[in-house]
Amino acid sequence: MDTDGTGLERGAVVFDSERRKVGEYQDESGPYAVLRPLGGGREWEAEFGQLRVATAEERLSAELRAANERSERRP
Repeated sequence: MDTDGTGLERGAVVFDSERRKVGEYQDESGPYAVLRPLGGGREWEAEFGQLRVATAEERLSAELRAANERSERRP
């Protein structure tokens, strides 16, 4: 069960249809969901009405992008 009444549990992978980005649900901030890119990075806020569970394809694509970004940062 969720802990904050939004129907989302921390760590849920969702798709923000406004920004067309996949993120991991962290918490809520007032009327917004706080999301973090898979693999880390700068958090952003999104309206709950713009979120849905990410598809397997969207999740895999976001994970691959994060892995590529990590490998590019290595010396």
